[in-house]
This record gives sequence, structure tokens and C-alpha cells, in this order.
Amino acid sequence: MSFTIDHTDSGTHARAGVLKTDHGTIKTPVFMPVGTVASVKGIHQRDLINDIRARIILGNTYHLFLRPGIDIMKKAGGLHAFMSWDKPILTDSGGYQIFSLAENRKLNAEGAEFRSHIDGSKHFFTPENVIEIQRVLGSDIMMALDECTPYPCDYKQAKKSMELTHSWLARGIKHLNKTAPLYGHHQFYFPIVQGSTYKDLRKKSADFVAEMNCEGNAIGGLSVGEPTEDMYEMLEVVNNILPPEKPRYLMGVGTPANILEAIALGTDMFDCVMPTRNGRNGMLFTDEGIINIRNEKWKDDFSLIDEKGHSFVDKTYSKAYLRHLFVSKEMLGPQIGSLHNLAFYLWLVDEARRKIEEGIFAEWKNKMIPKLTRRI
Repeated sequence: MSFTIDHTDSGTHARAGVLKTDHGTIKTPVFMPVGTVASVKGIHQRDLINDIRARIILGNTYHLFLRPGIDIMKKAGGLHAFMSWDKPILTDSGGYQIFSLAENRKLNAEGAEFRSHIDGSKHFFTPENVIEIQRVLGSDIMMALDECTPYPCDYKQAKKSMELTHSWLARGIKHLNKTAPLYGHHQFYFPIVQGSTYKDLRKKSADFVAEMNCEGNAIGGLSVGEPTEDMYEMLEVVNNILPPEKPRYLMGVGTPANILEAIALGTDMFDCVMPTRNGRNGMLFTDEGIINIRNEKWKDDFSLIDEKGHSFVDKTYSKAYLRHLFVSKEMLGPQIGSLHNLAFYLWLVDEARRKIEEGIFAEWKNKMIPKLTRRI
């Protein structure tokens, strides 16, 4: 992987970088729309490219393994061909989804046994076979299998979980070196730092991950219920250890304010279902605050959804019209809400990059955070 830092911010640890893959170049900071089952929910690939201008999307090994299944994916020629997407893709290993199953999974030193949420069938993931699955998917960035601990989590459990993740990582790297990509493009492998909210465990995990010398690194197990201040503290600890010359990916985070704070702490890559999930429910993110479009106050507001026009829908539809769609339960409403939010998230990280390049990121961030978190 070619990753270079073009600019850094003097007032924070924020950096503007360029990450090169065989499917395209990604300017960072970057937000990755979540395409869990080979689809960003409710969003056409045409709009992802032309309107939202997504540079990379995320798919999920757990879900794609269960449906449509690896045989179908291999016959299709991998995930890029299957979903007609020629830009970079990152695939999560499925560790978080297995963590979410709670009652339907068992972990041991060998791997994770789980029952499908679809039909109850039993399956087993190991550090080795999730690499094999991701080879078939053909993603540009593959994630290592890890265990994500819940919050709260006692120290003993967090330590045991971290050690299991480290053991799986060592096995995964060993197996990675025995395999090769299937579709003629290089695949990168990112390990994941764990350790819950315990500073010494996070330091130990970050040291271990850094020593593995992979092409990029990820931070997991955050934004699972812990106070925001704890998340930022753990992120600062980890980013002070992970090598600065490699991209840092904060998994599953988060709100627009979370993302700006994480950028300030030296993080480069983000993903979250929040923009599409909240958009489907009528919650819109803007640079002036959060709008609940279902509220009565928007009933006769014929101003554009977002006067600054970050996407086609922002420049086309009024707040009154969008509210009408939601109240009428018309499926176009959630689509417009999702499109708007994704476009806003992509604008936000692009604007952050511009401010880093201009050398005024810290000042801009401090002005933006109060606006991003208020309800309009």
C-alpha cells in the first residue's frame, strides 16, 4: 500500500493523506459508506459515484458469507464484479457481527462458532478461513478476525479478549502469507487494536499490532456504549503508538462531531451506519445542526433541504416535501434522507481535509462541533 501524508495540522494531530490501491486513489480523511450486503441500503451505485462521490465503500464478510454465499461470490468474480463497483472496497471480518449475536455464538482459542441470524444454521469462523473468504470477496482491504468486547467490560474479560484477538492475528498473518489474491489486484490486511477502555491494555494491544508491521491498522471496540470522553482518551493512547506512516481506521464511528474529534487525534478512515440509518428515520445532519424532518415545524417550510447543496437532493427538494414523504410513508423519503446524510458526511471529511491543507483545522473544528451537535 502506498500511503503518504501531504499535510499536517499544527494545532492538532490531524493529517491529510493519500492512500493508493489497485482500484483507485483515496484522499484521507475518508468516510466509507457501509454496504453490508453488497449494497449501501437504498442507494444506487450511480448516486454513490456521481452525487455522493464515495471513494471507497465497506462490505461485510459475515453477511456475504451467509447470503448470497461464497460459491456465488466466486462465480461472480468477487464483490467488485458482483455489485458493479470498480472503486476500492474494505471488508470487515465479521467479528463485530459475531459479537452482536451474543446468545448464538461461542468463542474459543480456535475461532468463533455461531448460528446464522437467517436460518439458525451453525458455522465456524477462524483467523484463517476469514482470510480465505475475503480472498473470494476480493476486497482491497481485508480485516483480521477479532473479538469486540461489550461495554461495560471488567478488566479480566477485556484482557482475555485482547489476548485472544492477538493470538488470532498472529495466525491470520501466518496464513495470509500462504495465500494469494484471486482476481489480479493486491489485497491489504489490517489488524485491529482492542483493550476496551483500559489504557494499559490499549497500549499493549497497539504495541502488538504495530509490531506486526501490516500495511494499515484499525482501532476497534469503541463506540459500543462507553462515554465519549473515554473513546477519545483510548484513541489518543492508541494513535500515539500506531506508526504515523500507515493509515489508521477507526471502526464504526460515528457522529459528525465524533469524526472531527477523531481526525484531530490523527485518525484517517471511518465507517458508520448512522448516516443511512438515521436518514431512513428522518434525522438529517447539517453543518448548522440536526433536523428531525418529521417535526410539525417543517410542514410549510419550502426552503431547500440544505441551502449549501451537498447533493442533488439538497438542491432539488424542500423540507416540506421531504416531511410529506415521511409522514405519508413514501419510500422516497428514506432514500432522500440517506442520500443527504451520506453526502453531508463525505462533504464533512473533504472539508476537514481542506482545512488541514489551509492550516486552520483546529480553529474550524472548534467552531463546527457546537453547531453539529445542536438540534434545530
